[in-house]
Order: sequence, then C-alpha cells, then structure tokens
Amino acid sequence: MEETGILLLRQGFTVKSLTGSCFDIVARKGTTILLIKVLEDANSITEEYAQAMKQISGYIEASAIILAEKAGSYLETGVVYSRFGVYALNMATFSESLNDDLPFITSTKAGLTASVIGQRLREKREEEGYSLGALSRKVGVSKRMIAKYESGAADISVNRAYQLSRVFGREIFCRINIFKNSHGAAEKAKSEVARKYGELGFESADTKKVPFDVIAKKEKDIILTEVGDKANPQLAPLKSLIEASTLVIFKKEKPKKVPALTKKEFLEFRNSKEIIKFLKEFE
Repeated sequence: MEETGILLLRQGFTVKSLTGSCFDIVARKGTTILLIKVLEDANSITEEYAQAMKQISGYIEASAIILAEKAGSYLETGVVYSRFGVYALNMATFSESLNDDLPFITSTKAGLTASVIGQRLREKREEEGYSLGALSRKVGVSKRMIAKYESGAADISVNRAYQLSRVFGREIFCRINIFKNSHGAAEKAKSEVARKYGELGFESADTKKVPFDVIAKKEKDIILTEVGDKANPQLAPLKSLIEASTLVIFKKEKPKKVPALTKKEFLEFRNSKEIIKFLKEFE
C-alpha cells in the first residue's frame, strides 16, 4: 500500500487510501482515475469485490486494477493477468505502465500470448529486408504462421513474441492499456432510493463494499448517496477526488450544513434539476 501510494505521488497523482472497501486506493491525475486493490495474492479477490470495482469504475470513468505479488505463482513482469475481468499485475509492470511503457503480453487459458499488429509487422519485415522464409527461420515458426501473424489471424506465444521483439522491437505488438476505463454489467436498481434516482432520470445502482450505498449519474453529474443515520468519514475526501456530489439520506433527524435529507424529503423530488440544485448549494 505504502509503496503504491509513493509511486503514484511521484507520478503526480492525488492519492486517497480507503478502508473496508472493494478498492484500497483511489488516485487521480487529470482525467485519469484509478481504483486499485492491493493484495499479496490476486486469487484472493472474490467475484463480488471485482464486480463492485468494475461497477464503480463504469460510473466514474475510472480504471480498476489489482496489484499483487502472485496469483498462486508469482506474477511475471511485463505480463497482464485478469481476475473476474479486472486487470491484475505486479508492481514492476504497473510502474512501467505509469512511465508509458505499456505491456503487450497477456495471460490467457492458452498461456502467455501477445497480439501482433499485422500491417506493422509486414512493413517492418519489408523495411528490414526479410523474406517470409528468412523471418520464419529466425523466429522458429513456419512461413504460413508468419503470414498468419501479418494478417492478424493468430496470437503469438510469449517465446515467439520475445524473438520477434528482438528483431523489430515492441512497436509491432498491440499494447494493453491498463488505464482504459473499466465497465461492469449494469445491475437493476433494487433499493427504493436507487429506483427513485432512476425515476428522476439518472443511471443508478445499489453499491457494495464502498463508503456509500447508491451511485447515480446523469451526464457529468455524479452523486454518491449514503443511507443511514451517520455519514461515513471517507465520503468527503472521495467526493473531492472524483469530483462528485454526496448526499446522506437520514432515516431520522438530519444534520445542518451538510447535504442531507430525510428519506421522505428525497422521495418528494420531482426531477433531476431539483436535486442537483439542492446539492450545488453546499459546494
């Protein structure tokens, strides 16, 4: 956790650590938002936690990442793994990626593979004066397989990829953008609060394993809503980092000077403009 935070700070990110959440670190630099789970073993993450990370990432246009030392065996540097659809990688790979050296090797059921940019491979082969036969002998595959690489019809094993990279460099491979926004499957709103947001014209979802109970979004307006009689202290710093509004819906009496409503008051809103205007008064 500490090593990750220091690395991100040195790269110019604003960093917030959380406890009791599906992600341990929220980091932001410009429009790039990262939700990071730090584990010793990536296999220890549950599908529930991974889905929660992807759900929140989709709403706030963030990237969900698992940083771990191993996933059973140790994670290799320069390789991107996946757990329940969330990228998993070691610290060295993450550090390289922050320095714009994105990985091109991914772990699949077929083993470690890479995707070749076929046209670029053909151009580099012709520039360097290699025939299909000459390159096939250098890499250790058939001419037909080189032709498949160039047509984009086949992924390449990690050993062949490293051999090709020694000849032409890494630019012939598709890089894996671990900072691409993550998206989870949309879930039907179940709670009364989430359903009300939907009636007001918001995309909304009930949330788990985060410091709020409902997330709602309409265009650029994001609202993190907690339902209960006590506001989570982690909500305020999270709000400022991801540029969202927060709302606490109290079951009983509501405090002053914070964006809070009783459930009855919340359910009386008639449209999205009313609630957004109410929240803007506290900014």
